[in-house]
Amino acid sequence: MTGEDQIAGPTGDVAARAFACGRRRAVLRSSCAAVVVAFAAFVGGFAWFASHVGGLTTPATPGDADAIIVLTGGQSRLGAAFDLLESGKGRRLLISGVNPAARDEDIRVAAGAGKELFACCVDIDHAALDTIGNAAESAKWAASHNFDRIIVVTNNYHMPRSLLEMRRHLAGAELVPYPVVNTPLDNGGWLTKPDALRVIFTEYTKYLAAIARGLVHRVPDEAPVSLAKAGRG
Repeated sequence: MTGEDQIAGPTGDVAARAFACGRRRAVLRSSCAAVVVAFAAFVGGFAWFASHVGGLTTPATPGDADAIIVLTGGQSRLGAAFDLLESGKGRRLLISGVNPAARDEDIRVAAGAGKELFACCVDIDHAALDTIGNAAESAKWAASHNFDRIIVVTNNYHMPRSLLEMRRHLAGAELVPYPVVNTPLDNGGWLTKPDALRVIFTEYTKYLAAIARGLVHRVPDEAPVSLAKAGRG
């Protein structure tokens, strides 16, 4: 090995190490920038979501529809749905996501509904366990009755995800949101209410998960089936 080779060897190693170190720093900077952008997008998305939910109000006079679907699980949803049915805003009502152990009569009493109206015009879904199930069972019910325009009743914080899931299964139907508002959250009111903030944040993460799931999984086509009629025992 010549003296020139002896000098070039160590110098080449130093240059290679410097290049590798530079690449690692560049990757680290890119990764940090990506994390910062993702975090900013997450926070900005939450602010938009919370403001949107806080701005939702219960319609004073919703237009008439073929039917009404109420998703169980939140305060005052059932009462609002029966009020719509009694006022003729829909011909039938589906109560989706009812606990299998709950009796129809218990549901009727809890909602303050009349026996005749409950027996003639209400269907109960015991199969749905979550919002995804609500959407799937609602689609079967709507298809079995040929309903095209449907009022969807749920709490304001739950409305965005409910509509997202239901539109995947009821692509051909017009869905009319009827948000139930128990706690006013407009004008940034959600910022001063820790309990509301926690609920909205939890719902926001579920909303993002629903969006991600929709990008990966396609909703399968299902044949419509009739649900059990309410008031049979």
